[in-house]
Amino acid sequence: MVVQPAGTHLAQLNVGRARFATDDPRMAEFMGALDGVNALAERSAGFVWRLQSEAGNATDIKLTDDPQFIVNLSVWETPEQLEHFVWNTVHKRIYQKKGNWFEPRATPHFVMWWVPVGHIPTPEEALARLAHLTQHGPSEHAFGWESLPNVKLWMNQRCA
Repeated sequence: MVVQPAGTHLAQLNVGRARFATDDPRMAEFMGALDGVNALAERSAGFVWRLQSEAGNATDIKLTDDPQFIVNLSVWETPEQLEHFVWNTVHKRIYQKKGNWFEPRATPHFVMWWVPVGHIPTPEEALARLAHLTQHGPSEHAFGWESLPNVKLWMNQRCA
């Protein structure tokens, strides 16, 4: 179990490979929901920052050679506040349909880690944390919901 150190916030990265190009009609429901979900995140208690392009989302930020590799990177004050946004808002409805839009992954797609208050993680830093989780399992350096003792809603949902 990991406990939030004083003077830190929680960073999270969620990655996926879209089944289709973002302009494909089969991605329309997902793409159409992004602005609303992102706006809700920004209004949510505990929200600090999220990765976004000039277009206002991160779907056009390419971190790999794969044009269908999509990332979501954000920072929250506490795990409980991220948990509330993920499982108690419209985000949950979108998450429950992820199989319609994203390919299953054989490796972890979600990672969290502590960052000093005021630190904005880079996408490269985030991908390195995901790689660490994949290679070494949960630790203080990189972890999933199961490592956080005060959040439990994921147990009924399986986000990571």
